[in-house]
Amino acid sequence: MLSIVIVVWNAKNYVVECLDSLKEYLGDIHAEVIIVDNASTDGSPELVAERYPDFRLIRNTENLGFAKANNLGIAQTSGEYLCLVNSDVKFTGDCFSPMLRYLAENPAVAMLGPKMLAADGKAARSTMRFPTIWNSFSRAFGLDLVFRRSALFGGYLMADFDHQRTIPVQVLNGWFLLIRRSALERVGLLDPQFFMYGEDVDWCYRFRKADQAIVFFAEAEAIHYGGASAASAPVRFNVEMHRANLQYWRKHRGWFAQQLYLLSLVIYDAGRIFGLACSYACSPSKRPSTVSKIKRSLACLQWTIRTLRGKEGVDQVRGELASKTDVKCAS
Repeated sequence: MLSIVIVVWNAKNYVVECLDSLKEYLGDIHAEVIIVDNASTDGSPELVAERYPDFRLIRNTENLGFAKANNLGIAQTSGEYLCLVNSDVKFTGDCFSPMLRYLAENPAVAMLGPKMLAADGKAARSTMRFPTIWNSFSRAFGLDLVFRRSALFGGYLMADFDHQRTIPVQVLNGWFLLIRRSALERVGLLDPQFFMYGEDVDWCYRFRKADQAIVFFAEAEAIHYGGASAASAPVRFNVEMHRANLQYWRKHRGWFAQQLYLLSLVIYDAGRIFGLACSYACSPSKRPSTVSKIKRSLACLQWTIRTLRGKEGVDQVRGELASKTDVKCAS
């Protein structure tokens, strides 16, 4: 049996499209669907209860974050295969059957992720490499943009991979993951210390440490709208992304590596601010959006400098995100 867990936070419009398309394309697959609502205030849980009575609904009384909410859902599952899906995913065909078949035919593979399509139907990035000092500085200096086809300079965002073929990867982004339960029992649940962002990188790192293979599967696809969270609160969410990435470094790397990573962030955000300032001066028509991007990068730069000085505002940022009601908890 297949168990599907979907975490929702104030994503009513997305939820309808996600669950309607899920019901349409599940077909004859024996599946249980568990919806975990993170204290939504937009009517999402009421809509799920009324419109999808066959799905199990868990209502949290507070926003527990993405990782912890998924863990609550996972605890209620019983399938041989477990699928975590973001609430802003739209299924455009039967992507489950080929993925389940691939796992059945490849018992050494523990985690599988399909091709992610953007809203325009084009393939989008859904894989990464583990963060290292080298690829962090490659990103900071824009080498991954200059040498897009180079695995050496491709950076942790894998700018050199076009997502058109099935290959083993280091990291699958957490928008849609299909996992073998036997592997999950060996590796363990998502780390609830990651409120949002970073939990997928940490999980994949733990899978790899346990010798559990991770594969990007190009023969199945779905649409992931993405960006809904960041679009409504870009400054907070970009700072939270920096914080989550640092959390990964603190968990898996030493102090010196952490400081080098923070230095790469300073270079990256300072470079973006300089480039955006030049764009502001040369492109008057784009100034409103450019100002917004400058504010975002400036906030990230300020956070990184405070962190280097030992004065990071992690709890404040996390509290604002947890209490914000106009955004959803989905990475």
